[in-house]
Amino acid sequence: MKVWYTMWMKLKNNLKIFFLSFSLVIFSLINSYSNENFFEEGEKMFQNKNYEKSKFLFHRSIVFNPKKIESYIYLAKIYKIEEKENQQKKNINTALLLDPKNEEALFMLIDLELERSNISEVKELKERFQKACSTLCDKITSIDQRLNNIESKNES
Repeated sequence: MKVWYTMWMKLKNNLKIFFLSFSLVIFSLINSYSNENFFEEGEKMFQNKNYEKSKFLFHRSIVFNPKKIESYIYLAKIYKIEEKENQQKKNINTALLLDPKNEEALFMLIDLELERSNISEVKELKERFQKACSTLCDKITSIDQRLNNIESKNES
């Protein structure tokens, strides 16, 4: 009797471990799918100019994957449209914290600082942008033009 009981307990423990492992794998798959699904749906809503729903979906995407840089960049774009400068800058800075050489985030921050006429900050950011640029390098001339316009206004 003891032998059967011992075998039964071992089998029961093995089944518990199996079901626990199986549950973790299923949860992981669902979690990764949900994260991508939230981001992709958020992108679609953003393209359709449904900013409230896209903002909600990007926030959900961040909950599942806090290192998803693109979610922060889209949120910054939404906050720019909504003219919420502090929220915009917060999301840009978070994206840059995760990837200091992210061209799009650097350009967005330069654009924000140009709107604020913060010349010294723009010059520092421009140097970082020039070192990091690979696809948005053509934006450097527009940054220079806007910077020169601001400087000429300050001189007059």
